Amino acid sequence: MSMFVTPAFAQDTGAEDQLHTETGVAHETGHSGAFPPFDTSTYASQLLWLVITFGLFYLLMQKVIVPRVGGILENRHDRIAQDLDEAARLKSEADAAIETYEKELAAARAKGQDIAGKARDEAKAKAEVERQKVEAELMRKIEAAEAHIAEIKAKAFADVDEIASEAVGAVVNQLIGAKVTKTDIKSALTASAKEA
Repeated sequence: MSMFVTPAFAQDTGAEDQLHTETGVAHETGHSGAFPPFDTSTYASQLLWLVITFGLFYLLMQKVIVPRVGGILENRHDRIAQDLDEAARLKSEADAAIETYEKELAAARAKGQDIAGKARDEAKAKAEVERQKVEAELMRKIEAAEAHIAEIKAKAFADVDEIASEAVGAVVNQLIGAKVTKTDIKSALTASAKEA
C-alpha cells in the first residue's frame, strides 16, 4: 500500500481505521489527545517529581551554593576593610610627616630670623666695611638654611608621594585586580592635586 492515502481511498477501503490519511501512521484508538502535562491522570506523578526536584535544588542551594557565595562576599568585604584601614594608617603617617615638616620649617624660619636680627644689630655697630662682610656671611647662612629647608621639604614630599603611590597601587590592585604603573599613579595624583 502506498505511504500516502487519499481520503476517498480511505473511505472506499476502510483504511482510515488503520492509517492516518496523509502521514501513513497507524491510528490509535482510545487516545485522549491531551497534552501530557495537562493529562489529569498523570498529575500525581508530576507533582511528586516536582517536589523531589525542588527539594534537591533547595538542598543544593542551601548546602553548597549559598555558603560559597557568602564566603566569597565575606572574604572580599574583609579584604576591602583591611585595605581601607591600611590606607587610613598610611594617610595618618603622611599627615604626621607633613605636620613634622611644618614644625621644622617654622623653627628653622624663626631661627633664621633670629640670626638675621642679631647680625643686623652687630652690623650697625661696626663700620660700613664690617657691616658688608657680616651681611654677606648672613646671606650665605640664610641660603644654606633655605637649601636645608628645601631638602627637608623635598624629602618629606617624596616620602608622602611614595607612600600615597604605594597605597593607591595596593587599593587599585585589590579593588579591580589590575596592576597600575608608578608613572600612571603619579600623574593621577598630580592631576588630582591640581584640581584640588
